[in-house]
Amino acid sequence: MSLLSVIVPCYNEEENVPFFYEELMKNEAFFKEKALEVEVIYINDGSKDGTVAEVKKLHEKDERVHLVSFSRNFGKEAAMYAGLQRSKGDYVVIMDVDLQDPPSLLPEMYSYIEEGYDSVATRRVSRKGEPPIRSFFARMFYKLMDKISQAEIMDGARDYRLMSRQMVDAILAMTEYNRFTKGIFGWVGFETKWIEFENVERVKGETKWNFWKLFKYSIEGITAFSTVPLTIASFMGVLFCIIAFLAIVFVVVRKLLFGDPVSGWASQVCITLFVSGVQLFCMGIVGQYLAKTYMEVKNRPIYLVKEEL
Repeated sequence: MSLLSVIVPCYNEEENVPFFYEELMKNEAFFKEKALEVEVIYINDGSKDGTVAEVKKLHEKDERVHLVSFSRNFGKEAAMYAGLQRSKGDYVVIMDVDLQDPPSLLPEMYSYIEEGYDSVATRRVSRKGEPPIRSFFARMFYKLMDKISQAEIMDGARDYRLMSRQMVDAILAMTEYNRFTKGIFGWVGFETKWIEFENVERVKGETKWNFWKLFKYSIEGITAFSTVPLTIASFMGVLFCIIAFLAIVFVVVRKLLFGDPVSGWASQVCITLFVSGVQLFCMGIVGQYLAKTYMEVKNRPIYLVKEEL
């Protein structure tokens, strides 16, 4: 028999933990048909509610349920990495506990693995139920990443992905502290089949991803898999040096030929403020990359485990 590892990151998902388990186990007949043993690894990412207690209840009923509980909230990226490290399966799938990643897709996904694909990934074809502004910026982010990054990142891509052990080992070989898993999936390569599905709303509770968290996450993705912003900063520096040089030549020539006095303190202030703003913006871009380097060289662990079943 082959082993399927199901990785389930959780943060304050007390209500959804049992619902997810019930939905997943509706595939029990499929698992038996394909001779698949299953292990379900819940990663508790520093939850403040009864998430741990709910997972322990499931563990008492079913020894295939495992728990890895962090000492605090380290973020979903750390939770997924911990799950991949703990997984022992020949095949590994990452799923959200709120059932926005439908377990009913697993039979179809596995069929493509049997055809020879290394991974089967999912993407939403609609964002029904999301705020329009958030949907707009999300689409812009994916378009931008497609232009500036060498890693394949599909619009609407989910973390819901079924992978072979070979691909999982390749991902685990990337031990970087600043993790952007969607980019890592694309960077490691391997033959991937994409499945499309309609957006599914959460069963219980509210999303933990607000606009500000998503914005910071997008910055992580851009700086993790592209150096184009640094190129833009360099280009802007050169461009403004040329403009400044041409402006000086223009002022000197006008004074020598026409005797016009240099005037216009208001326009000078505006130009100074604008150029200063561009300089600070470019310094901010460099600062983002420097901050990433700083965190990498400190060599801190990506997560810390408090309890494990």
